[in-house]
Amino acid sequence: MKLYSVGVRGGLKKISKAAFREDEAYLIDDSKTIYLWFGSNITKKRRELSVDKTKLRNEKNENIANIQIIIQNKEYGAFLAIKDALMKGEIKKQNLERRPELEIKFEETLELIEAGLSPDLEAEITLAAHKLSKKNISYKNLCQFLAEMQLDLNKGPNKASKNEIQKKTQEIFKSSSTYEEICWLIAQLKAITNKSSKDS
Repeated sequence: MKLYSVGVRGGLKKISKAAFREDEAYLIDDSKTIYLWFGSNITKKRRELSVDKTKLRNEKNENIANIQIIIQNKEYGAFLAIKDALMKGEIKKQNLERRPELEIKFEETLELIEAGLSPDLEAEITLAAHKLSKKNISYKNLCQFLAEMQLDLNKGPNKASKNEIQKKTQEIFKSSSTYEEICWLIAQLKAITNKSSKDS
């Protein structure tokens, strides 16, 4: 695994550890996957320039890697698991596997509604997930919220203990779920719960 800081014009500088600050960008080359991490203050134009340069660099490689974009505060569980190691400079020579990412298709859903179509359950979940994703709740707090909802659904009237909630939160946190996927799952559970209470 190789770690680089990404300059304003997309240039790379090899480094031994990352600070993950708002105005910084990093490239983590894990041979099979190239991770581009952007701080929340990095402009869209700078992100696009970095992505374009990374694609060109990638095309020159013998084995083409999969490029994944990661935005600060929207990191997924598997990446968060190695974030501390990257900050400490303890870079392991291992490949991080990631499954295809769920994308909240907010614009497409909005277009259908504006065209006069009544929103179905999936559209309602999409809108609610998008709204939640814009609240900038930390990944860890989202995981806890989802854990509480899942346990409430499974246990019914019996309240989950703090230990059960903590254990379930850690389980979700260490999964490879993205920020958007957690938002989607929370919105989906809310929609199911609301539907059940209306039907009963």
